[in-house]
Amino acid sequence: MMTFTLLRKSCLPSAVRSLILQKNANIRNMSSSAEGLQPASVVVLPRSLALAFEKFCQANSGPLTLLGRSEPGKWTLPALGAVPDTRMGCPQFWKHEFGTCVGSLTSLEECSEQLKDMVAFLLGRSFSLEGSLEEAGLPGRNAADHGHVGAYKTAVPCATIAGFCCPLVVTMRPVPKDKLERLVQASCSTAGEQGQPVHIGDPGLLGIKDLAKPDYGEPVVCQPGDVPVFWPSQLTSLEAVSGYMTPLAFTSAPGCTVMTDLKGPAAPARCLTPEGMPEVHHISQDPLHYSMASASAVRKIRELETMIAVDPGSRGIRHLLRPDELLRASLSLSHARSLLLTTGLPTHFNHEPPEETDGPPGAVALAAFLQALEKRVCMVVDRRALSLYKKLVDEAVEQGVLKTQIPLLTYQGGSAGAAQAFLCADGDPKSPRFDHLVAIERAGRAADGNYYNARMVSMRHLVDPIDELFLAAQKIPGISSTGVGDGGNELGMGKVKEAVKRHIRNGDVIACDVEADFAVIAGVSNWGGYALACALYILNSCEVHRRYLRKAVGPFRAPGAQSWTQALPSVAKEEKMLSILVQHRVRSGVSGLVGMEVDGLPFHDTHAQMIQKLVDITTVHG
Repeated sequence: MMTFTLLRKSCLPSAVRSLILQKNANIRNMSSSAEGLQPASVVVLPRSLALAFEKFCQANSGPLTLLGRSEPGKWTLPALGAVPDTRMGCPQFWKHEFGTCVGSLTSLEECSEQLKDMVAFLLGRSFSLEGSLEEAGLPGRNAADHGHVGAYKTAVPCATIAGFCCPLVVTMRPVPKDKLERLVQASCSTAGEQGQPVHIGDPGLLGIKDLAKPDYGEPVVCQPGDVPVFWPSQLTSLEAVSGYMTPLAFTSAPGCTVMTDLKGPAAPARCLTPEGMPEVHHISQDPLHYSMASASAVRKIRELETMIAVDPGSRGIRHLLRPDELLRASLSLSHARSLLLTTGLPTHFNHEPPEETDGPPGAVALAAFLQALEKRVCMVVDRRALSLYKKLVDEAVEQGVLKTQIPLLTYQGGSAGAAQAFLCADGDPKSPRFDHLVAIERAGRAADGNYYNARMVSMRHLVDPIDELFLAAQKIPGISSTGVGDGGNELGMGKVKEAVKRHIRNGDVIACDVEADFAVIAGVSNWGGYALACALYILNSCEVHRRYLRKAVGPFRAPGAQSWTQALPSVAKEEKMLSILVQHRVRSGVSGLVGMEVDGLPFHDTHAQMIQKLVDITTVHG
């Protein structure tokens, strides 16, 4: 078999010209490759588009790994022989005119005059999955025997460069659920970053409507218990050529490649270390969705979860803990675009307003970091407390804690469809306004319909039925929820209600009956809000997770380290939030005021130390 070596930014050697022009070219099916060689596809464009296409490939290097390009006028090179393969005579190239494929060619020999003013690009295939499947102990269920594995156009846009714009194209392999992480780690071990999937789960989240109808190639059938796993495909180049509508272009036909011993960009060393190896975590069942982060990022978030689980009030919260709830909640939040926060547990009946100081500072801290990630954030609160939260948000913006105002909403219920109408545009469950709800120290409805504080005193007359939003979200695909609590009577703690009833004082009465998808348990609920913000910093500083979020398209951007660090919780910012809450009570003429405390603990002691420890874990490297 004839091979060639090609350096990036060099001219294509004469061997490539031979492969492109000869009818007997060594161009073969994509589904397998000889040891030591990798398949690559060819794109030929007018010289006027060469620079733009090169930049387009560089900006979308996940699906378009650029191995090299020719220079205009360098096509008159000595032809080298190539061994015919078993597919000789089949169409090896597509000819495009104004974005439309007008025919298939076994060679470009008849177009040699036109090629003199054109430039050829060699694009590496993302990676070969067969070796990883074997390493993971999985059968190679593919379409190799009757065509190349199917590929699908997605609704994910590639970065637009100088007129080149197109959707990402992906390939899919079904993987048994219990083998997911083994396969991902095997593929990253063999191919580095190029072996990392861009999506695991429901194809609809990529805009793919039917896996049985690929846009290219043959479908691979999912068996019961399989999870669809998607990788970027170099067939994205066909969409880029079609979208530009250039008068003339040539591409390798789907399933046909030239073979090269060029390895392309070196696999990042971090993907080969235990700390940099991706881990796969389930974050949603409807729609099915998994996310990824490096082992080091996961380890840090687990440290945060352990730290906030201390029990300063000796309430017995260790019995409520479930491992990795903070991790899965933060992964889900990282994928969300529009979030609805709520807080408020009016337990101080002698105060006006009766809100405790636990909850609002944690909610504002989380909102601040979500804003730094450029996510849409709203907050729903009790109508009677609206003026308090307006003041809190106004001063948070004035003090620089929040970047911009947070829209404040209220919800009164009143009808069977009110919650769905609130959560969805025009009440349509296919068009949710929010994709994640978060409750931090929010009064939760008990089994008898009341809202209780820890002393079994009902707060029902002070609480709006915001629980209904969380109940409705359980029936709307695409909306996830998180509850943060420290005693079991908070919204979302229905997920651990049996443990609350058994282990928390008065738990059989006060236990919240409304579940959230993720139940984050903390010694003080504010700590849970701080930890969620810190976990989001860790995830969005992790290149494994960030590549997964952007689906390997768009230029690499360094994390917004400075702005993100400034958006993290701090002792000074949280002291400001507590001060606003306390001052509001003072202006209301309240006597017997609880001072700068949260859950009865002095701020400058326990809480300040906790904030600093969380931030230290978050920002340390490694």
